[in-house]
Amino acid sequence: MHICEWPTTPLYQDYHDHEWGRPVHDDQKQFEHLMLEVMQCGLSWITVLNKREDLRIAFDGFDYKKIALYTDADVERIMNAPNVIRSERKIRAIIHNAQRFIEVQRDFGSFCNYIW
Repeated sequence: MHICEWPTTPLYQDYHDHEWGRPVHDDQKQFEHLMLEVMQCGLSWITVLNKREDLRIAFDGFDYKKIALYTDADVERIMNAPNVIRSERKIRAIIHNAQRFIEVQRDFGSFCNYIW
């Protein structure tokens, strides 16, 4: 059996074994994965994985319906949250993406219908 060498921590190994490269057909999970990619831009994936739980807390479990309604106060709250990626542009992009995500759902029945 071939074992990949790039998962260098238990967290990375768990991600590799249970998530990486696996199809996702659930809108909520799809949104989280895509928004973690937003946060990853310019950073290593392990950095994002190490902050994932704190990002989930800061972004209400990546509930796109809640995030779509975020205001400037929420941006400020997230910017001040512990152990998150403090990029106002990325935070605002996630809010914008949540709004667009809902529009895609409206047009296609679900985001996964659109993607797949």
